[in-house]
Amino acid sequence: MESEVLLTGLRAAGEPTRLRLLSLCARGEFTVSDFTQILGQSQPRVSRHLKLLCDAGLVDRFREGTWAFYRLAEHADGGTLSRTLADLISDDDPDVARDLERLADVKAARLEAADKYFRANASQWDEIRSLYVPEKQVEAALMDVFDPMEIADYLDIGTGTGRMLELFGGRVTKGIGIDMSREMLSVARAKLDAAGLDNCQVRLGDMYALPIPSHSIDAVTVHQVLRYADDPQSAIREAARVLRPGGRVAVVDFAPHDIETLRGQHAHRRLGFSHDEVAGWLQSAGLNPGEAIDLEGDPLTVTIWPADAPQPEAQD
Repeated sequence: MESEVLLTGLRAAGEPTRLRLLSLCARGEFTVSDFTQILGQSQPRVSRHLKLLCDAGLVDRFREGTWAFYRLAEHADGGTLSRTLADLISDDDPDVARDLERLADVKAARLEAADKYFRANASQWDEIRSLYVPEKQVEAALMDVFDPMEIADYLDIGTGTGRMLELFGGRVTKGIGIDMSREMLSVARAKLDAAGLDNCQVRLGDMYALPIPSHSIDAVTVHQVLRYADDPQSAIREAARVLRPGGRVAVVDFAPHDIETLRGQHAHRRLGFSHDEVAGWLQSAGLNPGEAIDLEGDPLTVTIWPADAPQPEAQD
């Protein structure tokens, strides 16, 4: 790490409130409102401290509609320094201990709000799940698709309530979920908090224009999402764009069926997909499709379509 970067970061962190903010940012992603509630300080004061930390590269800020979230920086220099400093802050410090008590209250309120939303909408998921094989069977097969890959960076497109992040979070270095629904993302954040998966995060984003750099992801899942897409081929093409050479994507959705009520009552645009159709999209996106896996239910069959990004050709 260059000395100027180090000095800039240390100067920014060298203040009691900013150290407390680093300690909190190491435990998840939060809004200014969360921080004001935890720290007991005014919004302008907290915002000023956060700006200094962001300018020094110690904390990342990202927008989600009208909200802004903050978490420890993830780029090399700032992330290393901010994590080191956060690890040095003792939980026994009186101010930090009080912050952690209030943090627990904030997370509990998040979880209560998420549970309320989920209970209000759970019937639609339960109704659909009753039509196919148990979800645990689908998840086990999906995990096998990625075994024994080492996954540093993982992406779940259309993450919804974050179930795939919960499933993969323990075996990846970093996981990120993308979804267009702020309500779903609130549920996902609460579930990730409850599971202690600090290595996973969620973002508001479009499956057709992922806020992810090209060739930066080892593993991608598109789990029970494609049937809602206006343009499934474009969604697969975008998933292929972010894969590193040798990376793997798994598309999970229904095989062709004729249950029209799913279109009217649950907004399914497509009544399943054939093997040839999805394989053609994967090939068109420059991927190498693997053998499709059918998990037969009554009346719906769930299919997993895996595909790999080509490895670069060896140079003579």
